[in-house]
Amino acid sequence: MGSAGDDVVAGVDYPADFGQFQDWFSTDEACFEYLAHLRWPDGFACPRCAGLDAWATASGLWMCRNCGRRTSVTSGTLFDRTRTPLRTWFAAVWFVTAQKNGVSALGLQRVLGLRSYETAWAWMHKLRRAMVMPERELLGGTVEVDESYIGGISRGKTGRSTDKVPVMSAAENLGRNRIGRIRMEPTTPESLPLVKFAQRVIVAGSVIKTDGAQELRRLGNLGFQHKFYTQLGSSTPAHIDLPAVHMVASQLKRWMLGTMHYGASSDHFGYYLDEFTFRFNRRAANSRGLLFYRLLHQAVRTEPRPLNELVSSENNKYLK
Repeated sequence: MGSAGDDVVAGVDYPADFGQFQDWFSTDEACFEYLAHLRWPDGFACPRCAGLDAWATASGLWMCRNCGRRTSVTSGTLFDRTRTPLRTWFAAVWFVTAQKNGVSALGLQRVLGLRSYETAWAWMHKLRRAMVMPERELLGGTVEVDESYIGGISRGKTGRSTDKVPVMSAAENLGRNRIGRIRMEPTTPESLPLVKFAQRVIVAGSVIKTDGAQELRRLGNLGFQHKFYTQLGSSTPAHIDLPAVHMVASQLKRWMLGTMHYGASSDHFGYYLDEFTFRFNRRAANSRGLLFYRLLHQAVRTEPRPLNELVSSENNKYLK
């Protein structure tokens, strides 16, 4: 089985279709074995003595023959200390990635038969934490940067709202109406948020296109080739000068309405943007099974996210 950076193959590294998914992961033991391959692609190494000789148990533990230490396949991962059968988690990951536009927590609860909406909500937010990895590559080439406003976001409460939340977007413009990768974050209250956002997500030397806001013009002195469009009083619509970010914002609004039904809270909105980014950047994937593989691969490299951390603003990277 290849690693995430390798050329992985359908039917070898990941299930090619739902029928194969059912065949591969009908037992927890099969799920544990698959996770072990994802977590230790070069083979298990004992964290205590670095021994390579070990054997796996049906409960997902690896026993080191040298020192006797028992290591759980799920410890330190997104699935750490879960009481739910791992095959149910796999079904959740498959369902979340198999749906082109995603699924709401209510939809996940219904399809998996989970007892409570709160469980489905927590699972969705755990998986969203694995959808964007800190070490991902920066955007490059020609990148458009802009801010848009997304309506219908509730301010820390359930139910529909007409509040609008500002969102920073960056999108690679590949020319000929083609969009490359994107990055999105809620606008922060810090000074010069778009400038700092561009520095975080775009590689130095890239061409950055923005509107004519005065504060953005300093990008040209920060290692970027900056092109801006002064639109005040211009007869040219903004979406003509910056087509990529405007198309992305339009699709985000449709996704929020069609899939999330404007059910996102502003306290967690950054993680909804992570999910949208994960899906958008993989929209050309020929196989939904490949998305299943990618998300599982990232999940075993994501630290545990207990419920109290999910609901606490102190642990929300977008609210710090």
